[in-house]
Amino acid sequence: MRELPTGTVTFLFTDIEGSTRLLHELGDAYADALAEHRRLLREAFNGHRGVEVDTQGDAFFVAFARATDALAAAAEAQRALEPGPIRVRIGVHTGEPALTDEGYVGMDVHRAARIAAAGHGGQVLVSQSTRELTSDDGLRDLGEHRLKDLTSPERIFQLGEGDFPPLKSLNQTNLPVQPTSLIGRERELGEVLALIRGHRLVTLSGPGGSGKTRLALQAAAELAEEFRDGVWFVSLAALRDPKAVLPTIALTLGVSQSQTLEEHLEQKQSLLVLDNFEQLLEAAPQVSEALRQAPAVKLLVTSRAPLHLTGEREYPVPPLEDDDAVALFVERVRAAKPAFEPDEHVGEICRRLDNLPLAVELAAARTNVLVPSQLLERLEQSLPLLSGGARDAPERQRTLRATIDWSYELLTDEEKQLFRRLAVFAGSFDLDAAEEVGEGDLDTLASLVDKSLLRQTADGRFFMLATIREYAAERYGEDAAAEAVRCRHAERTLRVAEDAKSRHREGFDVLQAEHDDARAALDFLVDAGEAELALRLALAFGDYWFVRGHAREGRRRIEVVLAASEDGPTELRLRALTRVAGLARVVGDAEAGQRHAAAAVAMARELGDDAALAAALRELGDTIVAKHDYERAFALYEESLAVARAAGESTWATVTNLADVALAAGELESAIEYSRQAAELASGHDAETVRAIGAFNTASALIQLGQDAEARPHLGRALETVVRLDYLELVGWCLVATSALTEPSDPGAAAVLLGAADGAVEAAGVTLGPAEQRLREWTLSKLRERCDPGELEESLRSGRELPTDDAVSLARKYLD
Repeated sequence: MRELPTGTVTFLFTDIEGSTRLLHELGDAYADALAEHRRLLREAFNGHRGVEVDTQGDAFFVAFARATDALAAAAEAQRALEPGPIRVRIGVHTGEPALTDEGYVGMDVHRAARIAAAGHGGQVLVSQSTRELTSDDGLRDLGEHRLKDLTSPERIFQLGEGDFPPLKSLNQTNLPVQPTSLIGRERELGEVLALIRGHRLVTLSGPGGSGKTRLALQAAAELAEEFRDGVWFVSLAALRDPKAVLPTIALTLGVSQSQTLEEHLEQKQSLLVLDNFEQLLEAAPQVSEALRQAPAVKLLVTSRAPLHLTGEREYPVPPLEDDDAVALFVERVRAAKPAFEPDEHVGEICRRLDNLPLAVELAAARTNVLVPSQLLERLEQSLPLLSGGARDAPERQRTLRATIDWSYELLTDEEKQLFRRLAVFAGSFDLDAAEEVGEGDLDTLASLVDKSLLRQTADGRFFMLATIREYAAERYGEDAAAEAVRCRHAERTLRVAEDAKSRHREGFDVLQAEHDDARAALDFLVDAGEAELALRLALAFGDYWFVRGHAREGRRRIEVVLAASEDGPTELRLRALTRVAGLARVVGDAEAGQRHAAAAVAMARELGDDAALAAALRELGDTIVAKHDYERAFALYEESLAVARAAGESTWATVTNLADVALAAGELESAIEYSRQAAELASGHDAETVRAIGAFNTASALIQLGQDAEARPHLGRALETVVRLDYLELVGWCLVATSALTEPSDPGAAAVLLGAADGAVEAAGVTLGPAEQRLREWTLSKLRERCDPGELEESLRSGRELPTDDAVSLARKYLD
């Protein structure tokens, strides 16, 4: 095949008209006719230096270096095909496309295909850009036509004098010309098209700025050829009186004074796009009646709330996907700065704005004075920043605040009150929370969902998009009961958290859902001087912070609450000191951990609380292990055991710690024995984490003793338990041990697993303890002996970037 031309290129597209009908008419002869059609076309194209780019079914895509060659080839092709049964439409367009390894890309390819699709069999259509490179001989001006891409109109010419029906363009429509192409939305567009084809009334719903109108316009354009009497856009944004809806539709459609709208539509096959219906919902029944009397008319409505009509199909327009939001941002910036290249801040900017198209476009406009890093920094409060939209946009779309204002002003007083109060929830919330904290009822909540100011998760919880919540928070101060609402929110968050904690591990999912609200409640309680309630809430989240990778935040929050509480020994302060000691230790601050743990030991002795003393001594021992003082740690654990036994408390956790310090000290046989004792003591108790750590300790010791086969089942049990508990730190431990097991048979995989362990531990925000670090170093030393240094570093890096789920799947492969 000849090399594809570059620079200024003329594209020629062909397509057979009525191929399905021809197949039925010609029967077995169709294959021969199709083959002859292909031969004749290729002769014409090759004879004029055309390069065949692609062939799909019965269609050709050909490129020419010169426009005159393309027109000559098109004319010859049509003359050659004229005697035969096959009628081919041809489109010709010239542009400057980009040429990649995959072929030509860019709007010029798309435009050439659209021009061809607008024609009829036997007709050759030519674009303005191609005509400008050739003489006017034989070209007839067909005028400007709108094509499906909804950008600027295209002036189209016909090669030759044949008479054909009107072009299949969008001229029988008043759809607004869009200045920019639609970015992303392929899935949404396909779903909306299917809904319109299957139903008579489809409503695109969503908050202001979600792109409802743009999606509706694109869908309507795609369907233009399917409606004999056209596709019509009716803007309702300026209306406030529901009685004006039907007259506005009639005026847009050009209904004569001698007809009613119903009479005009009765025999029509049209699609009506009714844009911005949300402030006119009282008119919905009248629109429904008009639709009932026009059986071939369909409605596509955009509204921030559904119409609630029989037969209506609502389609909530979602935010853009991450990649599409970034692409939108980049395209809008490049309109003013063609050389703009996105950096790592752009994706975060879009996510901060919930990937709402309007918000992304308004943010992109701010790059005239702010680089992305500055823009991201200023998005802490997005509403004041996001203004200055296009002057030809509707007033309510020039700033994000004005867009949300539009929705807010359509609410009833009861809806406004609940909307404001729900801003107290920092994360998602359930129906009971909305009723208790916001004093709302089900109907009012449902109305806010209808009006796209609230959304629901798959499990039925409610949430606000960040930009909408920011607006609601601004309005929050208008509520006279604002302080009481915050109190109810904090009290409820505490009650839910303490109930979830009492259910141990299965309560972690509840705590995860409530985490954002707990942060907000803690801040409020500290500011309000409610230190005791704040300590209770922090302690309710203590295990969750430890297990689910929030150790740094947990440590910081407990230290803040302790500093705000009154000095003196109390049970709550004692428990908080013990907990924060462990959190400080796992994030690598053994000094602070020891200080907190020593304070907890002293307070437990002062209060005479032996159960708390045993726990504090154990935690102090853990901090001493982190400082590699194993002899003193042994002594502290032994003291903790004695106190716990005397108080009738469980001792399996402390015995597990003895196994851990034995591992760190290299006393491998003792580690195995302590782990066995801990498993016996924990039997019959709810001690999954302790048993998992014990299984890991046993496996680690056996691996270092060279007993890999015996270690494998222990490690397998440990891994499955910590994965089920979503205990990321311990997943990292198990990946280290699996790497050690894998090293003799597959050092490459072992290196990847070791890197994945590092990644999991880093993601958990913690550091490896001495025993686990000893195993890691032992494994790494063996890998360095067997692997090329460069390959080892690459495998470790690859492992660190491996998603944890994939790393676990790889580990299971070597543990089976």
